[in-house]
Amino acid sequence: MIETSENAYPRDMLGYGSKPPTVTWPNKAKVAVQFVINYEEGAENCILHGDNASEAFLSEIVGATAFENQRHMNMESFYEFGSRAGFWRLHRLFTERNLPVTVFGVAMAMQRNPEAVEAMLKANWEIASHGYRWIDYQNVPIETEREHLKKAIAIHESMTGEKPKGFYLGRMSQNTRQLVLDEGSFMYDADSYADDLPYYFNGKATGNVDGKANKPHLIVPYSLDANDMRFASPQGFNSGAQFFEYLKDAFDTLYEEGNVAPKMMSIGLHCRIIGRPGRFASLLKFIDYISQFDDVWVCRRQDIAQHWLENHPA
Repeated sequence: MIETSENAYPRDMLGYGSKPPTVTWPNKAKVAVQFVINYEEGAENCILHGDNASEAFLSEIVGATAFENQRHMNMESFYEFGSRAGFWRLHRLFTERNLPVTVFGVAMAMQRNPEAVEAMLKANWEIASHGYRWIDYQNVPIETEREHLKKAIAIHESMTGEKPKGFYLGRMSQNTRQLVLDEGSFMYDADSYADDLPYYFNGKATGNVDGKANKPHLIVPYSLDANDMRFASPQGFNSGAQFFEYLKDAFDTLYEEGNVAPKMMSIGLHCRIIGRPGRFASLLKFIDYISQFDDVWVCRRQDIAQHWLENHPA
C-alpha cells in the first residue's frame, strides 16, 4: 500500500541516513559514554504490591515462571539483593571514581529506600523517572498508565525536590510516548533503541499543556545490548569476560567512528545483576579501560540532552 497523508506509515525508517549531524561533544570527545543504573527493586510484580502474580523478569532464574496469587520468596530475595547490597557496591565505585551517572528510578522502589535516593542526590547523579511500577505496561489501560505517570512524577518531586528531566518506562505500551508528550514537562525520553544519536520526535500533545504542547520532543536512545540484563536472558552473557569484551568492542567501534562522526554509547546496569561480585569485576575492568582515553565524555543523559538542545535544535 502506498502511504498518503491520511495513512502515513508511523515509523521512521530513515533517520539521519548517510548524512548524520556533525557532532561536537564537549572537549571534542570522540564518544559520549553514559552509564545508567536502573533502580527497580521493590516495585516489581509481587502480590504484596497488589499484583496477581510474582515477578518473572530479569533475575538469576532465567525463564522464571510467575507464581499466581503467591509470593515467590527466591525472586523477592534476588531483588532485595539489589537494594541491600548491589546498589551500594555501584555507588562506591562511581563516587570513588567521580564518574557521573543517570539513574532510571522507579518511584515505588525509591519510596522503599530513601537512603539510596539521598545518596544519589548527594553524588549529583541524575535521577530520571522509570515510571511508578516496574511492570509490563503493554496491556495496561491508558487511564491507569496516565495515573501511574502522574503518581511517579509526584513521588519523584517530593523525594528529590524537582520533577524528573528524563523518562524511561522500558516495558512501554503504544500509549506511553503520547502520555509523555501530553504531560509536557520532560526534557527527553529514552524509550527508543533506534539510533546512536539523539533525535527529535514530531508528535503532538493532545490539548494545551501550559503552552508547551506540539514542540519537537527529544529522544535520547538507550541500549539493551550493552546492558547487563543479558546476563539474565537466553543466549546472553554467561561470564564477566563476555560482558567486558562486548562493551570494549562497542566502545572501540564508536571511538574509531568518532574520528569522523562522534556518537554516544549507553551502558545499562541493574543493581541486582551487575552488583553481584562475579559480574561487578567486568564493569570495573571496562571503566579502567576507557579511563585511558582523554577524548571521551562520560556524562549524564540530561547532559547529552541539554547539549543536543543547545547545539542541534529541531
